Amino acid sequence: MKSKALVLRTVKYNDTSFIAHLLTEQCGCIGMMVHMSRSKRAAVRHTLFQPLTVLDLEWDERPRASLQRPKQAAVALPFTTLPYDSHKSAMALFLAEFLYHALKGDSDSGAVFAYVVRSLEWLDTCTKGYANFHLVFLLRLTRLLGFTPNLDEARSGCCFDLRSGCYTPSQPLHNDYLSAADAALLPKLMRMRYDNMHVFKFNGSERARLLERINLYYSLHLPGFPALKSLAVLRELF
Repeated sequence: MKSKALVLRTVKYNDTSFIAHLLTEQCGCIGMMVHMSRSKRAAVRHTLFQPLTVLDLEWDERPRASLQRPKQAAVALPFTTLPYDSHKSAMALFLAEFLYHALKGDSDSGAVFAYVVRSLEWLDTCTKGYANFHLVFLLRLTRLLGFTPNLDEARSGCCFDLRSGCYTPSQPLHNDYLSAADAALLPKLMRMRYDNMHVFKFNGSERARLLERINLYYSLHLPGFPALKSLAVLRELF
């Protein structure tokens, strides 16, 4: 089997191997057991399996196995700034952790893979004005995962119910909602794109609050979605 693959996470298995969790273009999310060879001639260099590295990958597919084993691996898309810019690296590590936990279902893996890779390419080449990148990324990803916020009933003074994903004229009986003031921002947020997000001005505390509410929205729509460890780092930087 051959496919492009995005590394989401690696976990040490023993002294000579680790498990790589990958989003592939052809097969969705899979796990691979990767041997840590010191040979320069190895067909699979384990050092390539860094979070958010895009690989050309080949493996012998074993349908009944929970973990596959790679035969060949090479970098498919070399990044020039993501690994070296501290702010971009922090954002990339957050996205890697986020995607690892978010992409567990039966979403269209090809469309999701293409969206993620295009987004990373954009971030890699961008030189300024990308402080809202993670907000745009997360909001637009909801469309591919099937729970994009419903803006049809957006009205002044309405709250937004994060559980139902819809506007409501009265305050819900639970705490998972956006106040009327924050709900009024949602249509504006959903209009953000990578090429225009620099004109949407938020200070650090506003951006942190928005990220917290978006994260809550995901946790309500994805069973088992945990508190993200990298969220605190992102709040400090952006």
